[in-house]
Amino acid sequence: MAAVTRSCRPWGSLLGLLGLVSAAAAAWDLASLRCNLGAFCECDFRPDLPGLECDLAQHLAGQHLAKALVVKALKSFVRDPAPTKPLVLSLHGWTGTGKSYVSSLLAHYLFQGGLRSPRVHHFSPVIHFPHPSHIERYKILFMEHLCLSDNLHCCLAGNPPNSWLRKDLKSWVQGNLTACGRSLFLFDEMDKMPPGLMEVLRPFLGSSWVVYGTNYRKAIFIFISNTGGEQINQVALEAWRSRRDREEILLQELEPVISRAVLDNPHHGFSHSGIMEERLLDAVVPFLPLQRHHVRHCVLNELAQLGLEPRDEVVQAVLDSTTFFPEDEQLFSSNGCKTVASRISLFL
Repeated sequence: MAAVTRSCRPWGSLLGLLGLVSAAAAAWDLASLRCNLGAFCECDFRPDLPGLECDLAQHLAGQHLAKALVVKALKSFVRDPAPTKPLVLSLHGWTGTGKSYVSSLLAHYLFQGGLRSPRVHHFSPVIHFPHPSHIERYKILFMEHLCLSDNLHCCLAGNPPNSWLRKDLKSWVQGNLTACGRSLFLFDEMDKMPPGLMEVLRPFLGSSWVVYGTNYRKAIFIFISNTGGEQINQVALEAWRSRRDREEILLQELEPVISRAVLDNPHHGFSHSGIMEERLLDAVVPFLPLQRHHVRHCVLNELAQLGLEPRDEVVQAVLDSTTFFPEDEQLFSSNGCKTVASRISLFL
């Protein structure tokens, strides 16, 4: 997928420009004043939903359901001054279909600092939870990170020593929680999370107004996994064989099979957590497998990001080097657009 940029903003007519100016002027409210006068936890939260929609439309190939679901959920959540619960999205699909790309876009268009914002927190089990035998310690450290610390990567880089065990979790959180409610938490590779780890998240994902003395209603939680990808691929394949347009595939067809795949997978992070059973997810977001013309779209986007003119021989070479499945139909890219950037460099 293309790199994230802030250049994607449809200006439209002079009237549209005047509308943007008016909106900017209206944004000079009490929050803006507080940002100028001193520290305010929401100062970095600068949602640009038109920019997000534009970027998704231009760069996210073949994902009509994901685009619609993500934009609709964000609009509803961001425009609510007092949400009753955090926004919780679970992204599912085959590798290279755009899940991580969409997550990076959310950080970019919601927070001024993007992925580098102190309000954006990224978790990967391979990096942060490398030792399954330390699951109980990880739960404590994990909760501390949600509440205060930004140094989980450093803490969990090696074997966690006994000295890291803290006092009673509830007392520690009540006394030390100072993190901003406007935070984005990205949980990557949910398929590899230690079983039971996500259980500690349950109090933060529901409609409780206060958790451990702290308001979590304005937080956003994004979970990313490949679980359900095979089931999504099968639905897309059957639709193609039935000569149905890809855009005719409905969420109602995919959500049940994704949920079942997650619940049946003992290695998924939601296993033994109650998160799905208690319906704490606001949306299950499916990412469909990418066809040849979608990969071509990704190649053209990547060339544009590199400042290069589209060259037919380069585009064709990348497509020819990409593997497709099933064996008979050769319909879907095995790696989606994940390897497009590296393949382009081979043919320039």
